[in-house]
Amino acid sequence: MVAVTVNANLRRRSGQAALPPLPVRLAALALILRKSSVVLVHPQPREGRFVTDILLLAFIFLIAGVISVPIASRLGLGSVLGYLIAGIAISPILALLRVDVISIQHFAEFGVVMMLFLVGLELEPRALWSMRARLIGLGGGQVGFTTALVAAAGMVLGLNWSVALAVGLVLALSSTAIVLQTLNEKGLMRSDGGQSSFAVLLAQDIAVIPMLAFLPLLAMPELLDLVGQGGGHGGGDGHADSHGHDSGLSLVDGLSGWQTALVTLAAIAAVVLGGSFLTTPIFRFVAMAGLRELFTATALMMVIGIALLMSLVGLSPALSTFLAGVVLANSAYRHELESDIDPFKGLLLGLFFITVGASINFGLLFENLGVILGLTVGLIAMKVAVLLGLAIIFKIQGADKWLFALSLAQAGEFGFVLLSFTVASGVIPTELSDKLLLVVALSMLLTPGLFILYDKVIAPRFSETLEREADDMPEDTQVIIAGGGRVGGLVNRILQSAGMKATVIDYSARRLAIMERFGTKHYYGDASRPDLLHAAGIERAHMLIVAIDNREQINQIVSHVVHAHPHVHVIARAVDRDHVYELWGLGCRDIIRETYDATLRISRSAFEARGIPREVAQEMVDAFHEVDQEAMIEMASVYDPDIPVHENEDYVNLIRSRRPEWEAMTKEKITKIRGGAS
Repeated sequence: MVAVTVNANLRRRSGQAALPPLPVRLAALALILRKSSVVLVHPQPREGRFVTDILLLAFIFLIAGVISVPIASRLGLGSVLGYLIAGIAISPILALLRVDVISIQHFAEFGVVMMLFLVGLELEPRALWSMRARLIGLGGGQVGFTTALVAAAGMVLGLNWSVALAVGLVLALSSTAIVLQTLNEKGLMRSDGGQSSFAVLLAQDIAVIPMLAFLPLLAMPELLDLVGQGGGHGGGDGHADSHGHDSGLSLVDGLSGWQTALVTLAAIAAVVLGGSFLTTPIFRFVAMAGLRELFTATALMMVIGIALLMSLVGLSPALSTFLAGVVLANSAYRHELESDIDPFKGLLLGLFFITVGASINFGLLFENLGVILGLTVGLIAMKVAVLLGLAIIFKIQGADKWLFALSLAQAGEFGFVLLSFTVASGVIPTELSDKLLLVVALSMLLTPGLFILYDKVIAPRFSETLEREADDMPEDTQVIIAGGGRVGGLVNRILQSAGMKATVIDYSARRLAIMERFGTKHYYGDASRPDLLHAAGIERAHMLIVAIDNREQINQIVSHVVHAHPHVHVIARAVDRDHVYELWGLGCRDIIRETYDATLRISRSAFEARGIPREVAQEMVDAFHEVDQEAMIEMASVYDPDIPVHENEDYVNLIRSRRPEWEAMTKEKITKIRGGAS
C-alpha cells in the first residue's frame, strides 16, 4: 500500500491542485517538471523555455498513453499493462532529457490516495466492520507469513538477519494501484476473491505505519556511517532524504510518545467529525455559486486536505482518505464527490504506471538478468503459496482462491518508498536496494500477465470442474423457466402464488446451493442444450419463460424451441430494443424488454406526482404502450441484425417518415383520456 511521502516543497506545490480541472493538470505538470530537472537547449528566455519543457513532457506522456493503452486493451491485456509498456517505450527519451522519473512517481502516487478515497465511498462503516476478521486474519497473516518466508530465504542467500527482515517487510506489500484498478476493470471486485484481496490490501496499508517506526531499529552502524558521509542512495542527490525522518513539515516532531498519540487521535477525530458534519454545509455554500468547476475544486480540496493532515502527523494518507471515504459513504454528496475525483484519479494512476515502466534500470537488469528474474519469480511463487494457504484456511473456494492468490503475488508501489527509506536509515545497502527496486518493478510488470493467466487458463478450467450432471427433471412439467436469477426467481414466486408449478433450470451451481439453503428447489442444467430441454419435458410443456441475461443464449434457446416445439408458448427476456427485433425475427411473439415495464411505471408515477389519478395515469401509459407496440412491429420488419440501425437506410427512413404520425397518435389518445377524466 502507499503512503505518499514527499518533501516540504512538493507538499506545498501539490496543494495548488485545488483549481479548476484544466489549470489543475497544467499546474501539476509544471510542478513536476520543476522538480524533474528537465534540461533542454533553447535560445529562448528562461520563462519561455520552461513553458516549452512543460508542453514537451506533457505531450510525451500523453501520446505514450494514448497509443499504448488502446492497443493493450484491444489485445485483452488491460490498461495497466498498456501504461507500463508506454513507460518502457518512452524511458530512453526521458533519460535523454534527464527527467527525474522518481519525483514524478511520488507525485503520481497521490492517485492511489484518491482511489482509496473512492473505494471508501462505496463502503458503509457497518460493511467495514464486517470485514474485521479478514483484515486481521487474511491481511495480518499474509504480511506475517510472507515477511517470515522472504526473510528466511534472504538469510539462506547470505544476508544479515536484520537486512533479510527489512527486505521481507518491504516485499510483503502488494500493489494497491494495479490490483484494485484491474479488479474493477474486470468486474471482479464484488467476488469473494476480490473482496478478500481488498481486505489484504487495506491491512497492508495499516501495517505500513508500524513498519515505518520499526525499520530504523534495524539500522546497521556501518551503513549509518556511510549515509552520514553522503554515500546514501542516489549518490547524495537527496532522493533518499525525501523519505527519511526529516522529510518536511510535521506536527509531531519533538513531541513525546503520549503527545504524539494525542495529536494523531485529534487529527483522526477532525477527519471523522469534519466528514460527518461539515461536508453538507460546505457543498451547500459552494452550490450557491452555481459553478461546476467549483465543486471539482472543493472535492480535491477535501481529499488533499485530509492527506496533508495525515502526512503532518506521520500517518498514511492512503489509509486516512479511505477512512474519510467510509465516513462520507452515506453523504448526500457522495456521488458528486465520486464524479469529481474519478478523472483525476485515473489521470494520476495512469501517470504512476507509466513512471513504473520508465523507472526500470535496463542496464543493471541486463547485467544481473538471471539473478533478478530468479528473485522476481521466486517472490511471486512464494507469495502465491502463502496466499493459497490462507485461502484454504479461510475457506475461499474455487476460482476465487486463485484470483486471490494471483492478484496479490507482486510487490507493491510502496516498495519504492520503503527501499529509499531503508537506505536513508542505514538498514539496506544501496547495491541491494537497486536490485530490489528492479524486482519490485518487474513483479508489478508481470501482474497483468497473472490476471491473463487467471482469465484464460485457470477460470475456464475451474468452471469445467464445477460442472456436474444435470439434475433429473420432474415429468409433469407445464411451465419451464430458464434462469433462476433476479428475474426468473421472482417470476417463479409469482406463478407459485397463483398455484402454477414451474420447473426452474439454472446453470449456476453456486446460486442453486444458495437457493437450497432457503428451501427453494431449482434444477441444475444448461437450458441452451436441446437435450436438457428434452429431459425437462419440453414436449409436454405449455410454456417456456426465458429469463437468463445472456443475449446469445436467449437467442439460441428461442430459435430452437420456436422451430422444434411450435406448440410451446415462448416468453423471452430482451436486453434492449435491438434484441426485441432479433427475437421477433427468430419467431418469438411474446417479448419483454427488461427495463421497459420499469420505465412505464416510472412514467405513471410521474403523472401521479402531477396530480393525475392513478387509474387515469395507468390509462395514459397504456395508450403510449399500444402505439409503441405497433411501431415496434413495423420497425421489426425492416430491421437487419447485420447492419447497425443508424446505417440501415430502410430503418432510418421508416422512423423519420412515421415518427410524426406515431407521436400525434399517442398525443391524441392521451389527450382524450385526460379530457374524459376531467
